[in-house]
Amino acid sequence: MNLTDYLLAHEASIRLGFFFSLFFIMALWEWRRPARPRLVSRSIRWLNNIGLVFLNTLILRLLFPLAAVGIASFVEANQWGLLNYYAVPTGWAILIAIVCLDFAIYMQHVMFHAVPSLWRLHRVHHADLDYDMTTGARFHSLEIVFSMLIKFAVIAVLGASAAAVIMFEVILSSMAMFNHGNVRLPLGLDRWLRLLVVTPDMHRVHHSIIVNETNSNFGFNISLWDRLFGTYQAQPAKGHQGMEIGIKNIREAKTAVWLPGMLALPFTHKVSGYAINYRGRDDKTASK
Repeated sequence: MNLTDYLLAHEASIRLGFFFSLFFIMALWEWRRPARPRLVSRSIRWLNNIGLVFLNTLILRLLFPLAAVGIASFVEANQWGLLNYYAVPTGWAILIAIVCLDFAIYMQHVMFHAVPSLWRLHRVHHADLDYDMTTGARFHSLEIVFSMLIKFAVIAVLGASAAAVIMFEVILSSMAMFNHGNVRLPLGLDRWLRLLVVTPDMHRVHHSIIVNETNSNFGFNISLWDRLFGTYQAQPAKGHQGMEIGIKNIREAKTAVWLPGMLALPFTHKVSGYAINYRGRDDKTASK
């Protein structure tokens, strides 16, 4: 049995094993050594954030029963995409696919901040009043569907294998929990680790209420993209204890915390202009 066959045969157990193992580790870490005090009850936030995750999972299963791995298998069988056209060796093809998919997620994230209609959707992620591992999975259902379509297109053009997509999906869910964790690493370890990957302190800056900070640190896994494209910001202006999480004009619990409000958010609270154009302005400017 080759690598692809093994991963396909055990996909569910691999993905669930990584997910629940890391969920338990991060939950314990957040409980024992939280980086910041909570503003909202953990049970209320988790009930609504995880409820949104279950809703999104159901919608994706109904709309895309084959999901990204199914698309990758189809692409691989028909030899579509650049990595198949140029007959790249398996190991290199998997590595290149993972890195390219990572870059695509970075660019998609920038786009969701840059275009007002997409920012309307993405605000659900940023409106969370606290910041913990459940924030990493808190996305509006329409954003999840649109993101999946983008992923399908990237897989088809790239020719990513099913094995590469399974590995990438495991990395995606794991790193989303890790870098949204309400935890802090020792400063020395954080400084070295963020040279390679996005750490909780690095990504927490992105959830600041200050727009110049909101429009920085877009990466989810490889930290290189933010440094390469000028969107890196090392620390929040007010420090990790003094910074405020969320969006300035979305502070009420019925919108920022409860599931019905999250689902309605894209259709409420006016958005004006291109959100990312605020990048580089005075740090005192707050998110809209």
